[in-house]
Amino acid sequence: MPIARGYAATDASKPLTPFTFERRNPNPDDVVIDIKFAGICHSDIHTVRNEWKNAVYPIVPGHEIAGIVSAVGSAVTKFKVGDRVGVGCFVDSCIGCAERDLDREQYMPGLSGTYNDFEADGKTRTQGGYSDSIVVKEGYVMSIPDNLPLDASAPLLCAGITLYSPLRHWNAGPGKKVAILGMGGLGHMGVKLGSAMGADITVLSQTLSKKEDGLKLGAKEYYATNDPETFTKLAGTFDLIICTVSAGIDWNAYLGLLKVDGSFVVVGAPEHPIPVHAFSIIPGRKSISGSMIGSIKETQEMLDFCGKHNIVSEIEKINIQQVNEAYERVLKSDVRYRFVIDIASLAA
Repeated sequence: MPIARGYAATDASKPLTPFTFERRNPNPDDVVIDIKFAGICHSDIHTVRNEWKNAVYPIVPGHEIAGIVSAVGSAVTKFKVGDRVGVGCFVDSCIGCAERDLDREQYMPGLSGTYNDFEADGKTRTQGGYSDSIVVKEGYVMSIPDNLPLDASAPLLCAGITLYSPLRHWNAGPGKKVAILGMGGLGHMGVKLGSAMGADITVLSQTLSKKEDGLKLGAKEYYATNDPETFTKLAGTFDLIICTVSAGIDWNAYLGLLKVDGSFVVVGAPEHPIPVHAFSIIPGRKSISGSMIGSIKETQEMLDFCGKHNIVSEIEKINIQQVNEAYERVLKSDVRYRFVIDIASLAA
């Protein structure tokens, strides 16, 4: 079996450390990828620290993967050696399920997560992108447009699709007023993508410290949510609010910013239940919804859209030896706006 090198978590309370492990032998429908870059997602931190109570160690995190095809199986038709490719949050799904739906695949049963999960055989553990190689079924590999840099494209495979999917589903575009709540790794992608779709984008952030960045990336307005006047001035303004934050907020106050028939969409995962008063939604026929990544089909659509509009993530590139420090900085919001690991540093 192929040997891979990476960094892994072996316990919820310990730092990530170098780790050597076996990848599965490639099948005829598999693509073998030399990983060049891996983005750091907040989900990686939640998982390796067992904050979602589902960790099975050792865990090699990483589901924002960009690399180069190094080998293909005999049945592979979409890729060849040398192609620029990406792998996102899942590497398999139940293709025989009665509920199979390629447009909503991410919500169907039988997904195999890119790490901390099992392959389709139910026995082989999946391990992620903080490593030098990965073996993935052809149908779960995506093409990265040639005009996009690989390093800054890696976060598109999670952060990008996490914002693209709700923007598309709720028809963000010309004539729509959209607020992005939170100007971080997810939020800044919402600004770029929503603006490219033609929507009127406003950033709602705790302070104005990132206002210059927000306006530069495509927002038309930028407001501080620590100013009570913001909620008075913007009452009844937005068709759509996408909430990227996981910290506690005054949900009822934000619902007051929606127009009649407006939607508040949650993509950040708050720790505690959402406390909402019925009369925050009944009078305006407002809705609260959730959204999670995208299907393989939609993720490729997103990558092609980004290629057309030259959209990538704003990144800070690090060596893999800095990963534990980067985790602490993510928790302090001390990154603009996404860490990406240069996997070549594994050889250092």
